[in-house]
Amino acid sequence: MKPLLPLEEAQQRLIAMAQPLPSESVPIADALGRYLTKNLITKRSQPATDMSAMDGYAIRFDDRAGPWQVVGECKAGSPPCPPIETGQAARIFTGALLPDGADTVVMQENVERDDIMIKLISDPSPVKGRHVRHQGGDFKTGEIALKAGTYLNAAALGHAVIAGLGSLSVGRCPKVAILSTGDELVLPGIETKPHQIPASNDVMVSAMLSQLPAQTRSISRIKDDLDSLCQALESAKDCDVIVTIGGASVGDHDLVAPAFKQLGGETDFWKIAMKPGKPLMAGKLGNSLVLALPGNPGSAFVTATLFLLPLIRYLAGAANYLPAMQSAITNTVLPATTQRAEFLRATVDGSGITPFNSQDSAKLSVLAAANALLYRPAHSPEQQKGAEVSYISI
Repeated sequence: MKPLLPLEEAQQRLIAMAQPLPSESVPIADALGRYLTKNLITKRSQPATDMSAMDGYAIRFDDRAGPWQVVGECKAGSPPCPPIETGQAARIFTGALLPDGADTVVMQENVERDDIMIKLISDPSPVKGRHVRHQGGDFKTGEIALKAGTYLNAAALGHAVIAGLGSLSVGRCPKVAILSTGDELVLPGIETKPHQIPASNDVMVSAMLSQLPAQTRSISRIKDDLDSLCQALESAKDCDVIVTIGGASVGDHDLVAPAFKQLGGETDFWKIAMKPGKPLMAGKLGNSLVLALPGNPGSAFVTATLFLLPLIRYLAGAANYLPAMQSAITNTVLPATTQRAEFLRATVDGSGITPFNSQDSAKLSVLAAANALLYRPAHSPEQQKGAEVSYISI
C-alpha cells in the first residue's frame, strides 16, 4: 500500500503547482482585503514638520521659567503662525505646526493666563521637546511603509494614505468555482426526506472564501453521475481554482477522480496523512488548479483551512499564506497519534484549550461550537493536562 503523503509535503506540493496571479493597480478605497505585490514606498514624511501633540502654548525651552507673552495663535490646518522670540509664546492646538523659534509645548492645564501673559501654575516644569511630534517621527520620505505580500487591513490602508499614496499594486483576485456533489443534496431551506440533506458545504466554503480576495462561483448539487460531473468541471475551466466537495474517496459513487481523469486532468497527489481529510486530492485541469475536498463537513472545513485558503492567499499575492499557529495549555489529556496528523475541533479561552469529546467529522454542531483546531502532529506521544500545544483559530 502506498504511504500517505505527509501534511507539510502536501501543502508544499500544492503551492508548487501555483503561481501568484498578475498584479493590478486599484484605488486605495478598493484595496481592503487585498495583498500588496510591491513594497509601498513613502512619498512624504509624517509629520511633514514639527507639530503640537497637545493643546497648550508653544515656547522656547530656554525660557522655561516664564512668564511668557502670548503673541500668536496656531491652529491645525493653517500655515505656521509668526515666529516667537525670547520671552514669547504662541497659543497652539493639537496638530498645529510649531512656529519658528519654539521647541516645546506647555500643556494648557499647567499655565495661568492673564490677558496676553501666561505663567506656570503647576509642575512638572517644561521638558525640552515635550508634547511635540517631530518631523519624520513616524516615517520619512523614501522608506518602506509596507512590504510586498502584506495583507491590506484598515490600518494598512490608513498608513498608505498618510504615506502619500492614492492607489496600490495588488494581486488579482483568484476566480474560484465551488462544485458540491451528491444525489442526497437539496437546496437550503427545502423540506428534506430521510435520504436527503441540505447542501451546506458549498455555503460554508464560500463563506470561508468571502474573507479573502476571491471571486467565487457556486455550482452546487451535482448528481453522482460521471457525465454530470464532467460537464460541471468543463463549465468551470475558466476559473483559476476548481474546488470539488464530496466524491473524492474510492467508493462506487465517488466520481471526482474518474471524471478528472476522463477530462485529461493531471493528479499531483491524493490521500493525505491527516485526520480528518485523508481523501484530499489535488491536480491540474487545463489552466485550472483542482482541489477535491472530502464531503463530510468537518473534513471539508479542515482541508479548506489547511489547503484551499493558503492556495488562494498565495495566488492573490500573500507573503504569509499558511494558517498561523498559536499555542495554549491543554485542559485534557491528549492521546498519542499514529501516522496521521490530527486537527481536533476545540474551544480555547483564558483557561486553555479543550477538544470536544466527539470528533465525528459529520457533526456540524461540533464545528459550529468550536473556535479552534487543536493540532496534533503525526507520531505525537500522549500529552498530559497542562502541556503546551498548537492550534489554529477558526
